[in-house]
Amino acid sequence: MRLAADIALAHRLADAAGAVIRPLFAAGAAVEDKRDGSPVTAADRAAEEAMRAILERDRPADSVLGEEWGLRRAGGDRLWVLDPIDGTRAFMAGRATFGTLIALIEDGLPVLGVIDQPILRDRWVGRLDSEAGTTRNGRPVRVRRCASLAEARAATTSPRHFSAQGHAVLQRLGAQVADMLFGGDCLNYALLASGFLDLVIEEGLALWDWAALVPVVQGAGGVMTDWRGRPLHAGADGQVLAAGDRAVHEAALARI
Repeated sequence: MRLAADIALAHRLADAAGAVIRPLFAAGAAVEDKRDGSPVTAADRAAEEAMRAILERDRPADSVLGEEWGLRRAGGDRLWVLDPIDGTRAFMAGRATFGTLIALIEDGLPVLGVIDQPILRDRWVGRLDSEAGTTRNGRPVRVRRCASLAEARAATTSPRHFSAQGHAVLQRLGAQVADMLFGGDCLNYALLASGFLDLVIEEGLALWDWAALVPVVQGAGGVMTDWRGRPLHAGADGQVLAAGDRAVHEAALARI
């Protein structure tokens, strides 16, 4: 019963964010640079505010962490993690390859995740403790099997997000796969869950960048860990590796 209520709430959060984002997409929204040098727009801030207002009303005892407005009510057993626009640069460029990310973390581990593309109205919902697994627009999706790393279709958002050491890892791994695609932000993980990609690697992610992705990938039968093969938790360092096939994941870890 609690899971069903949380899923329904997550849908309302995504609907609220999308209603804010759609009128501002490709409309020349003003851009500011945050302290870390990353861009932010009025759409980012307003979408997070819309989601926070719902959580304040419907889950006042839960903690909330968002990329734009920080942490509310630290120390709760349940933490909602929000990234209103994952892929702000794509949003700014008029490319519908960004997404709204919503996660619920319990005991330090993500148990529910939503990846929502509000322009295309594409939504993935992943649940780790439900037989429903991961759905795309209400229909179950599954990762695909991949015979080897050499046959894998891999993706990452951009090499610019990697450290010097991480860049060497990316080059080494890229030389082993069938194809390495760039761009896509959170949608890479949604496409992996739907069986279109086999491997995604990133470095330097914050909790709001990856928390929603884990239930989506793993709910579809995939695996997502850090670069040492450890489960991702609230204190993880932001190095992530996701794969549809466990054998491909293990082969990629061996080369990292």
